[in-house]
Amino acid sequence: MTDKRIIFMGTPEISATVLEGLISAGYNVVAVIAQPDRPVGRKKILEPVPTKVVAQAHNIPVYQPIKIRKEYDFVSELKPDVIITLAYGQIVPQGLLDIPAQGCINLHGSLLPKYRGAAPIQYALMNNEKVTGMTLMKMVKEMDAGEMYATEEVEISPLDNSTSLFKKMGDAALRLILRALPLYLDNKLPGTPQDESLVTFAPSIKPEEEKLDLNKSKEQLFGFIRALSDVPGAYLYLDELKLKIYQSEIVSDEMIGEVGEIIKADKRGLHLQTTNGILSLLSVQLEGKKRMDYMSFINGQPHLLGKKLR
Repeated sequence: MTDKRIIFMGTPEISATVLEGLISAGYNVVAVIAQPDRPVGRKKILEPVPTKVVAQAHNIPVYQPIKIRKEYDFVSELKPDVIITLAYGQIVPQGLLDIPAQGCINLHGSLLPKYRGAAPIQYALMNNEKVTGMTLMKMVKEMDAGEMYATEEVEISPLDNSTSLFKKMGDAALRLILRALPLYLDNKLPGTPQDESLVTFAPSIKPEEEKLDLNKSKEQLFGFIRALSDVPGAYLYLDELKLKIYQSEIVSDEMIGEVGEIIKADKRGLHLQTTNGILSLLSVQLEGKKRMDYMSFINGQPHLLGKKLR
């Protein structure tokens, strides 16, 4: 195995999957750079980010600068040959990109040039794509615009949501880096420029955008619900309470009630009228309650029929 010095930059679970795989494969990971630890859960307990957990288990130093653009002098001292990033969470400054002898490479969660940006996996679901994938690319100053070295395709099942697809994408990222990294380190992996005419963007989804837009079609609502499940969960309002919707199913093109109206609430389903048909709500969570299947929800809400979600 190569003795090349590798710094890994990444923060969430998908990054931890790849980091663990690189270490297990015998790569010389000399440091991990991650976002600062943040409070999680209702009790806001400070927990180490997933990549930090992996790094500490293998006695690898972890650096967690609050603002990497201002705090990266330590990287030069580590003398990296290459930096590998995946879902780090901050824009990496040019000064840092210039440090490694063999550059910085990034695992991006789409088949570039489609879905540049912070939320490519969510956007693939939102748009009901059948296939997505990981791209290994050169890091440049412009976001996700560098030349591409290799890709790994991932099929999207109709049952996939963000949680399951992130898991698939983490596994694909690991397969991709283990296949491509030896070639890259031996300078045997030529890059291909991205076709700028095919570029699309996947910006991060803001909290105010988590509310479902009932002006959208049933297909768009179905995709959006998948994209935001299991975390943070798309929602509508039932009376004055937030109703998170974690799983749905397209039923038909029928127009029976007004848009947003609950037109069925019995053992056959919890059906919502959309602009172009009916969406069945399969898994929901009313504010202050636990997540539950539609039958459990209906049993606790006896007067749903005819109500309007907004």
